[in-house]
This record gives sequence, structure tokens and C-alpha cells, in this order.
Amino acid sequence: MPNKKILIADYDKSSLEALRVLFEAQGLDVITAKDGEKAYDLFRSEEPDLLLIEAMLPKIHGFNLTQTVSRESQGSVPIVIVTGLYKGPQYKNEALHTFGAAAYFEKPYDKEKLVESVTKLLRDELELGETLPTPDEVTDMLKAHLKKSHS
Repeated sequence: MPNKKILIADYDKSSLEALRVLFEAQGLDVITAKDGEKAYDLFRSEEPDLLLIEAMLPKIHGFNLTQTVSRESQGSVPIVIVTGLYKGPQYKNEALHTFGAAAYFEKPYDKEKLVESVTKLLRDELELGETLPTPDEVTDMLKAHLKKSHS
């Protein structure tokens, strides 16, 4: 997936490095953060196509970061949570349905499934961006339709 950028945030240096290597091997541009505050700053300045974050982050909690990014991007930037602490269906449901995460993985995670999930989310985002008309195109289509219906 050329020119796709993901932001990975994890407080654990070895987890962060393992995820960075895993996704760079997929041809993705990877930026990293060790806390939620830095991740949020990078989200705003770097405009990544996807975030992959540990739920337990210092400074800004991963669930709060997920909710903020989801709201600010209006759901257009998928967020994948990978956590070693918040295990069980209640956390997964809350992350997906309340905070706006697109996927949820518990550590230790299946590398293939994680990569598959991330690449599918990036592909879906790419296809969605290609098939939807721009706001100006929608306006032009509406004007043409209204003009046609009034003649």
C-alpha cells in the first residue's frame, strides 16, 4: 500500500518496535509515539491514514484518544486498538461501540490477523475515497438535477 501512513502509539518500547517493523515490512510509512499526548500531536500534524494504539497510554488514555480522533476525523481515520491490559468482551465492545475504534486486538495478538485487519481498513478507506464524489461534485449534481426537474 504505497504512500499510506500509520501512527503507532504504545508505552512499551519493545511492543512499539515490533509493530513498527511489522508494518514497515508491509510497505507502510510508520510514525510512532510513546504516549497519548505525542500521538495526538502527531495525528494533527502528520495526518496519518490509520492509528494503531495501545489502550493504556500515559498522558492521554488510549480510549480517550480514540474518542477524540474519531470525533475530530468524523470517523474517517480508522483506529485499531491493541492492548495487553484491557481484556474481555466488555472492553472490546466499549472500544468499538462507544469510543469509535474500528478493530480491537488483545496481546498477544495474531500478527497475520492484525496485518490483515489494518490493510483491509486502509484498502476500504482508499476505495471509499475513490468512489465518493467531492462536495463540489455533489453540489453540481444537485444543481443540475434541480434545473432539470424545474424545466
